[in-house]
Amino acid sequence: MDAIPHLSLVQYLLGAASGGLVGFSLGLVGGGGSILAVPLIVYVVGVRDPHLAIGTSALAVAANAAANLINHARGGTVKWKIAGLFAMAGVIGALLGSSFGKAVNGETLLALFAMLMLVVGVMMLRGRGTEGDPTVQLTAGNAPKLIGTGAATGILSGFFGIGGGFLIVPSLMWSTRMPIYSAIGSSLVGVTAFGLTTALNYAVSGWVDWLLAGVFVAGGVVGGLGGARLAKVLSDRRGALTTVFAALIFVVAIYMLYRSAAAAGLI
Repeated sequence: MDAIPHLSLVQYLLGAASGGLVGFSLGLVGGGGSILAVPLIVYVVGVRDPHLAIGTSALAVAANAAANLINHARGGTVKWKIAGLFAMAGVIGALLGSSFGKAVNGETLLALFAMLMLVVGVMMLRGRGTEGDPTVQLTAGNAPKLIGTGAATGILSGFFGIGGGFLIVPSLMWSTRMPIYSAIGSSLVGVTAFGLTTALNYAVSGWVDWLLAGVFVAGGVVGGLGGARLAKVLSDRRGALTTVFAALIFVVAIYMLYRSAAAAGLI
């Protein structure tokens, strides 16, 4: 592809603000925020190439996941062997998915991404149970499920350039019956691995704006701290906050579908 287009100072500031919004939402409701990274980079920052937006987003999401993984590791909520096997299978899937994604028309990719956002919104509204076995370990019985779900999740993560945490968490819970707090911590291993795989694959084709990714991550760190503090204050309203955030995802998805339909001359 051509050289990465030069962005203005205002666009980089918008990138930092967008990262702050994603980090804030993650800290506030605990998931789903990274799905907003691509539409924010495209429609707020003004990156016209959807592939460049996806590659840059993948790098930013991976960096944020790695930072959060450190905190979860300190808290002892990461099942490393289980997460490692899941991530290894998923990396192969992410490589395949991202290679396929690079070959798909940019506007088509955004339309499919919007449809995925609708699925994410529904999953957030459904909520997730908290039961599970905190002593679960990697065994010959759950390994095949981990490999299968890891590869499938990696393909979707790579294709759309997302972390895929909203898919990884229920996959880990289904495959091993681990409790949700272990699934959330362990999922970050996969999010980091899938994001880096996708970002590196896109970087080979010149579809990563490293500076934009950097300011996006920096904004996300600041926003995440603010979101986490507010979450403690509004802990009794987390259900309502999740509903509002899911509604925001629906609105953004519908807007993306509208823009994609207009670009295709359908409306």
